[in-house]
This record gives sequence, C-alpha cells and structure tokens, in this order.
Amino acid sequence: MSVTTVVMIGCGGFGRYHLGNILKMRDSTKVVAIVEPSKEMIERTSEVFKKFDIPLPPVYARLDEFLKSGPKTETAFIITPHNMHFPQTKACLEAGIDVLLEKPMVMNEKEALDLIDARNKTDRLLVVAFPGSLSSAIHKAKELIAENAIGQVVQVAALIYQDWKESQKGKWRQVPQISGGGFLFDSGSHMINTVVDILNDDIDIVFAIQDKKDTPVDICSIITAKTTRGILINLTGAGFSIGCDSEIFIVGTKGIIRTGAWGERLEMRREGEKNLSPVKFGKSKGVWEQFLKVRSGELENPCPPEVGLRFARLMDMINASADNEKVVIKK
Repeated sequence: MSVTTVVMIGCGGFGRYHLGNILKMRDSTKVVAIVEPSKEMIERTSEVFKKFDIPLPPVYARLDEFLKSGPKTETAFIITPHNMHFPQTKACLEAGIDVLLEKPMVMNEKEALDLIDARNKTDRLLVVAFPGSLSSAIHKAKELIAENAIGQVVQVAALIYQDWKESQKGKWRQVPQISGGGFLFDSGSHMINTVVDILNDDIDIVFAIQDKKDTPVDICSIITAKTTRGILINLTGAGFSIGCDSEIFIVGTKGIIRTGAWGERLEMRREGEKNLSPVKFGKSKGVWEQFLKVRSGELENPCPPEVGLRFARLMDMINASADNEKVVIKK
C-alpha cells in the first residue's frame, strides 16, 4: 500500500484530535511537517507524537516558510481559524497540493467562488471536512430516501446544542473578524450542511431569529425554511446549553429517519412499525480516511468546494433575515 504524505496546518485542539486519528493510520499516511505558530500548541502536539512513538516532524511557524523550504508533500490538512482558510488553501492548491479543509470552508461567498476558481485552475483536489457529508450514515440515509423508504419527504426538524457560549468565551471563535460568525457558523454548520446534503435541494425561503446573549456573535438561533421542492425545515442552534450533541429527524409520508449532524447515528421507522430501529452503515476512522478514499478514486468527492459555496450563500440568507427581522427569499 502506498503511503500518502501530509502537512498538518494548525494544531489546536481539533487539529490534535485529527492528528491522533491520522497517526493510527501510519500504514497509509506519513505526517512530514507541522505548520503552527504557537509554542504551547507545538508542545502539546509533540505529546501526541510521543504517544505513538513517532518523532515530531519539522515544525514551521508560517505556511509560506514551509512551502518555500519544507519537505515535499502530496496533501495538506488545514485546521486553522476560519479567516485563514481561504489564503492557506489557495496557497496549497497553487503549490500543487491536494487539500482537506476543516469546516466552514471560508468566511463568505466571494472567498468560496475564488476558491472554486483556484481548484479549477490548479486541477487539484479540495475536500471540505464536514463529517456528516463524509459519513457512511448520511450516505445511507440519502440512499433510503432515494429508494422511497419513507415516502415523500415533507419536513425536517433539527437541533444542535452545546456549552459553546461559556467554553468559547474570550477565544477567537467569538471574534467575528476571525470566526466569521457565532455558534451557528461554527458547530451549527454541521447541522445545516447535513440537513441540506440529505435533502439535496436548494433552500428558497428563510426566516431566522437570533440572540447573541450579550456576546459579539450569535449564540441561539431558530431558522424556519422552505426548499424548492416545498420541504419545510426547522433548525435550532442552542449555543447556551450543556455538552455537545444533535438530533435530525427527516419526516416522510411513510416513515421517519433519525440521524445526527455528524452522521453519528442512523435509525428509521417505517409505516406500520411502532419504534425507530437502528440502520446498519459502514464505520469510518474519520474524515482523513474518507479523504484518502476520494483521492484514490474509491469514493466520489461528497464534499467539494461547491458545498462550501452553498453553505456561504445560505448563511447570507440567514444573517440577512435575522439582521432585518424579515423573511428572505432567494433571488
């Protein structure tokens, strides 16, 4: 089996989480470099490598330094603050590097369009790391809907909740110039993307109410929407709660599918059945394993940059509705 080389760009908490999964896959992946400006994060990253008895690879404070003098790499995994996603991804693509990019892809529609243009010009691979879109559970849910297992889909009810307000207080995720938004743009993006992915339909009408809870960004959100095919959607983002979890119910005329924003579960209840029952789906080692499958041609890219553009445009509608306290209709 060939081994894919990767540079890890960003080694904060989520970066180290993904790194731990990647280091378990040493038969298929080799981390050749780290790009991280924080000495504290580098020290914590070193501990992750020690756990797997692997030497810490070369570390670079800046991406441009790595691209100029670092070891050659086939791929990059970018897990940095949101405002850095666009310039770092564009630089990697233009350097001939395939990219797995942490969600949300970019800060706005313009950056999304420019990144699609860069992907097209360089002919490199770009996958957005939405775990839902990359999960076997969501792929299976889409198959069931296509097979008419629950009849015509008529409504969706989704909730994501987390102790986000307190856990992110004083951190970059609550600085809009860096984060691009609040709870809905961050953790809530998983819920929004998974719902839209499952339905495979455009959202035409949005009405949103948001509450910042005395912070600079949205914390609590309620969104009511309608798709082109007439499916009604209710999305709740509760960032002033406990833990971190989600629920998504796809309601059909002949059944119901229950899943989660990350594709962490899949259940179904058909007409005539009394309870939801588990649906079998393939297990995954995470987004990196799925990225490798896309790169090898084993799996069609389920999360190209067009997914990031779709999310950016939908967030523009949600924000416009919340800011102006009115229904927004897609032009």
